[in-house]
Amino acid sequence: MMRKKRRSSVDKGEGAAATAPKVKKSRSTGRQQKEAVPEEANQSVFAVFLRGAGVTLKQGGTSNEIAVDQVVFQKRIQQQLQKSPRYPGIVQEFITGLESHIEDPERFRNCLLPCVPRLPDGDSSCVSSFQESLLRMLLGIEMLQTSIINTLLEKLPEFMLDGTGDSGLSVPRVIINQFKWLDRVVDSKELAAKLMELVSVAPVEVQRDIITSLPEILEDSQHNDIARELNSLLQENTQLTVPILDALSSLNLSSSLLTEVRGAVMATLAAVQLEDLPVVVKFILHSVSASDAYEVVHNLRKKLELEQCVLPPVLQASQSRLKSKGAAVSASTPAAGSSQDSISLILDGIKSAVRFQKTISEAWLKAIESVDEVEDHKVIDLLVLFILHSTNANQSRRGAERVFKLKVRTGQIQDVLLQKTFRDYIQVMRGYFPSILALAQSLLRSPDPCVVPFGGHMYRHAFTAFDSYCQQEVVGSLVTHVCSGVGGEVDMALELLSGLVTEKPSEMALYAVFVKGILDYMDNLTPQQIRRLFHLLSRLAFGQQQQGSHIQDDMHIVIRKQLSSTVPKYKRIGIIGAVMIIGSMGSFRPKVKDSQNGSLPQETFRQVSALLELVQSSSESSPEASALYYDELANLILSSTLDPQVQEMIGKSVLDVFQDDFVVDLGPDETGSFPFPVRVMYNLDEEESQGAIAINLMPLLAKDLQNKGEQQSQTKKAHKRVSPLCLSPFFRLLRLCEEKRHQGDLEEIDALLGCPLILTDMDIVDKIESLSKAEKEFLCTLLFHTINWFREVINAFCRQKETEMKMKVMTRLQNITYLQSLLERTLAGTLGYVPPFANFDGESTDAIILSSAAPVNKAKKDRSGKKRKAPGKNSSGSSSQLEEGTEADETQQEQPEKEKEKEVKQGVSLVSYRQFFRELDMEVLSVLQCGLLSRSLLDSELQTKVREEVLLGPAELAFLLEDMLRKVEFCLTATPAKRAPFLKGRTDKSVGFSHLQQKSSKDIASCCVQLLPALCSHLENCHNHFQTLLSENNGVVDGPATDIQEHQLMSSAYQLLLQVLNTTFSWSGFSQPGQRSLLKKALGVLAGRLKEGGAELNLEQLVKHSFKYLLNFSSTMPSLSTALCLSQLLSTVSERGGNSAAFREQTASLARRFLSQEWVTASGEKERGNKFNEPLQTLLRIYLEHVDDVLKAVEEIAGEGIPELINASKDESSASWPTLNRQTFLVFYKVLMAELERAVRKIPAGKISDNMEAQSEKLLTWNLAVRDFHILVNLVKVFDSRLVLNVCLKYGRLFLESFLKLGMPLLDYSFKRHKEDVQSLLKTFQLSTRQLHHMCGHSKIRQDTSLTNHVPALKKSLELFIYRVMAMLTLNNCQEAFWMGNLKNRNLKGEEILSQRSQESEEEEEEGERSSLPQAQSEEEAQDSDSEGNKKVNRLEDGDQDSTDDSD
Repeated sequence: MMRKKRRSSVDKGEGAAATAPKVKKSRSTGRQQKEAVPEEANQSVFAVFLRGAGVTLKQGGTSNEIAVDQVVFQKRIQQQLQKSPRYPGIVQEFITGLESHIEDPERFRNCLLPCVPRLPDGDSSCVSSFQESLLRMLLGIEMLQTSIINTLLEKLPEFMLDGTGDSGLSVPRVIINQFKWLDRVVDSKELAAKLMELVSVAPVEVQRDIITSLPEILEDSQHNDIARELNSLLQENTQLTVPILDALSSLNLSSSLLTEVRGAVMATLAAVQLEDLPVVVKFILHSVSASDAYEVVHNLRKKLELEQCVLPPVLQASQSRLKSKGAAVSASTPAAGSSQDSISLILDGIKSAVRFQKTISEAWLKAIESVDEVEDHKVIDLLVLFILHSTNANQSRRGAERVFKLKVRTGQIQDVLLQKTFRDYIQVMRGYFPSILALAQSLLRSPDPCVVPFGGHMYRHAFTAFDSYCQQEVVGSLVTHVCSGVGGEVDMALELLSGLVTEKPSEMALYAVFVKGILDYMDNLTPQQIRRLFHLLSRLAFGQQQQGSHIQDDMHIVIRKQLSSTVPKYKRIGIIGAVMIIGSMGSFRPKVKDSQNGSLPQETFRQVSALLELVQSSSESSPEASALYYDELANLILSSTLDPQVQEMIGKSVLDVFQDDFVVDLGPDETGSFPFPVRVMYNLDEEESQGAIAINLMPLLAKDLQNKGEQQSQTKKAHKRVSPLCLSPFFRLLRLCEEKRHQGDLEEIDALLGCPLILTDMDIVDKIESLSKAEKEFLCTLLFHTINWFREVINAFCRQKETEMKMKVMTRLQNITYLQSLLERTLAGTLGYVPPFANFDGESTDAIILSSAAPVNKAKKDRSGKKRKAPGKNSSGSSSQLEEGTEADETQQEQPEKEKEKEVKQGVSLVSYRQFFRELDMEVLSVLQCGLLSRSLLDSELQTKVREEVLLGPAELAFLLEDMLRKVEFCLTATPAKRAPFLKGRTDKSVGFSHLQQKSSKDIASCCVQLLPALCSHLENCHNHFQTLLSENNGVVDGPATDIQEHQLMSSAYQLLLQVLNTTFSWSGFSQPGQRSLLKKALGVLAGRLKEGGAELNLEQLVKHSFKYLLNFSSTMPSLSTALCLSQLLSTVSERGGNSAAFREQTASLARRFLSQEWVTASGEKERGNKFNEPLQTLLRIYLEHVDDVLKAVEEIAGEGIPELINASKDESSASWPTLNRQTFLVFYKVLMAELERAVRKIPAGKISDNMEAQSEKLLTWNLAVRDFHILVNLVKVFDSRLVLNVCLKYGRLFLESFLKLGMPLLDYSFKRHKEDVQSLLKTFQLSTRQLHHMCGHSKIRQDTSLTNHVPALKKSLELFIYRVMAMLTLNNCQEAFWMGNLKNRNLKGEEILSQRSQESEEEEEEGERSSLPQAQSEEEAQDSDSEGNKKVNRLEDGDQDSTDDSD
């Protein structure tokens, strides 16, 4: 039925028009019917044929109607034309009819727009709902296609300049659309040519339409040709960049053409408009193949200048000001926003390329990694790393993190770049916030201290730049870091939170509750961290604006709870927190409206007083708690400006209480029962007997011990207990209060500098053996308290200017060094004694464990190279100790045997008791600016004159320098060990540095630079001292005039000075951009000692002069360890200049000179033992690292020095290397092996592309290396100790592996050209590998696990070597030259190992052409006979062959 209906409706043809059920268009259809009459009369072929085929042409704005399917229509037209008697002429007539029909623009539009289906009798299924336009249907008829295309293309120029009409219809675009997706294009070439012709004349809009349509119009065969034309067009006209690239990315191009096009696009990159850039970048990245990905990305990165895409900050700021004034100017500011949008789109393009092509993500990483200059890094690098990190692929995320860390660690990506990125691309960066946060977390958690601060910068910028959601995340993340309890991470996170509270108090107040959450995790924090936490919380809660006042109550609750705790740890936290809150509440406020004369409001003052009383009453029960309270209050007064009322209140009470508790008038002798007779000691003001005072130390201590005993049995007494423990902390608080009240003048309390102490006669120390345990402990405690009192007195008065005061400070220093020597002897006789605490903010338990173990381990400590502190008995009897076990110690070696024994008996090292001494302030080091008092000065000058000048004695100099070294090592050495993740060692290291930790490393470095002139003077004094000594003794170190003790102290001071300088110049901060001036100033001091006018010199010249200055000291080195310190210092200083290579030769020759020198102690013995071997090892390494030709140097020592030693008698040394003797042979052997192995790793691998000369050079180098290796391995026959064997097996394997990896490829390529050289090299190497086999056998017989551990890996390498040589011969068609035979297994002496005789089979090899070279047959070592060996046998083709070492 349907079919019939449809057929009949088609047959009716034109008559069907009247019955069309289009109610809407009834008026117009009626009109068209009337108008259609003349056309029918005209009987145009075009109209007739269309009508016959089922299309009704309409006039005006009405669409043409179609009554049949498109396919049916096309078929009918084709049939009508073909069946016509006038065919083929009828086709032309049809086209003419079409042309005349579309003369009228309205009718032409109708023909371009889709036809409307005509539905007879409401049946919608006869034609599909969407129909093509009439012209497009006609284009589908092949016989008409070419003519219609021509007609349309001729019509197109008429409409070119019209733009879009009222109806929003662009005629040119619609015409071009007709050609898209045709089933078949009859003459594709012609069409392409015509379209391109049209492009050359059309306006830009039409050009764009044509170009973007090309891929949908043309056949694949045309793609390459059209791409070439588009490529040339691209270079002429940048306006068409986007459409051309759109078209090109849709064309199917050959790879060579694609590369050419991409090259052209890349060349025009700089000229492209910003809004077109995203398309360009996308095209470049999406047209990349795996092989050229790196090159393309590298060039793209170089040319993509995002920095030029954004407005300069000044303009941006002015625009944002305009924007904030009102929306009226919004039209004037599209630039900033649109540039951000374009950059977002560019990054999206990169992101999609990276996400879908692994090669591109790898190429970006490689491109960024290959940049090695700071200034070459661009914003795009950071953004791409964030993109790579934000993709879900684990590979690119890990890669981005690795590269990012690497760049930050090497200082190539710096804060400046990060700042610029955040400032100019904030909108873009916001999209990558999760990645920024994740990377910042990762950096902050890193064990590498170099990258931690950068993570901090990322957090800070993210908080400052982003919205509140991001701020909340940042604070949350920082709080997590703090709660982790990992040292460096916690410090950095607290520092950041502190900084944010200072910079953005109102924003941070919103997140105060988060930060307060850290209070639940304080168990993991160190006192310094707790201090910082309470500092920032109290600033939030009680600061001037009080933005975070909602957490005040919580803070009070926490503090009261902690203060009332009986657990010392929590009480400590409570005291630290309460003092910090007092600091914030009672801080000086310049302008406050509701208060009188700008001081604190009355209510706040009342709260501060109440809190102070609460802390005082809570801590009275425990001397440790009281002492901590005084220390914390002292820190607060030192570091912050308190309100005058608060300051006055604290100051007054402190002075009164101190006088009452600790000071007594000097009158008749004290009465009472004391363990020792009372004696007033160390009075510096004896002439002022009127109204003299003394520190009541021994009676207080005795009373305190008595009270402790009573307290256990009785209830608490009514009166306050005064403990000597609080003496030093309380005095520190008093001194700082006085300084604040009188602007640094200490006149009110200056009597305390010279006043005596009530102690006992110190001769009692000589009778220590006869005392009871309690008496010994009492004496030790007394000495500790006395030393700590003097240390605190020096802290107080070290900055006074009057000569009299300076003299007294110097005397107090002498008192300390003398008392320390007494204490060492007392401690030696008092085992298991725990000293009183001096630093109260640390964990007390650690201290107890450490100290009780100290005396027991003293012998061990001395052996491990820790220095003893004070060996002498009088005021100048203190030698210095060195912190690091690696540095050698001269003390014990520079004394005769008897004295040495006596020494061990009479004292223990104070190194392990350091935490029981009060910390010396940095300011004390200013005493170093005094001159040095030496014996020669006393001899030559009159005594009276000397007294007028304040001079340091050698012992005091050593004491101060050793304290300075500890301080600079703690602050300026940023080692990962200092930030150990969870080991308890961290707290031990920072004990005794509480005051120091509150200064930045930059402050410490500046302080060291200020002291440099004084340090240089002391260095010169030491130099002169030893020079005079040498000249007096005619160049002999141990002459009769040598004072052993003075020699020790001076050499110790000399070494400490060099170490302090080395640590200072090694500070990593000098390489930061902001610290260049400080470095120049420091180098200027050294250079200025030689040459005036150092200020005008540049850095390289300064380094040159400093190096020259330091080199002068090399002639007076008293010991090898001091010589090592000088070498290290020279190396450090030379690296500070741009060209360290210039100084390599001088450093090497100096090290060589030291190694060729005999080192004797002051008592005339040769230096020996561990303390000599360790610096010797380091010095030898410095020599080999700085020498030009390592292989030659190794050969010189191994080939000349060691044979001399072998021929010398038992205790003699090598003649050319006096430091090389039988005791130090292992040191030399180990360093030579290690450096030889390092040197061969640096030989470049052989390449097939190497020319003849390069091959010869590399072969020569390998020949030298193999010869050196042969000499070293053969030494095992003479020096066959277990340790030497161990070294040989370890480094032998490493050398062999390097040879396989780097040497064998060279032999592969150079065998044909240098046959004899290769052969001799392998022959020499075979002798070494045979010896290694002997060692493996020897290890098995001895069954020494330390040796046998190396055997399996070594045997594997030896076996690999055989097959590698076989492969090399096969490659060069000489496989006949290789053969294997049976050989016996032997031990070190070459004797056969009988137990393995029957099972072993050995191999040999031979290379060279049999015709021209004689066969060099040589025996080879066998694998041993265990199961592993048997497996190997089975694997080989010949059952009786075994795999073994190399042979020739």
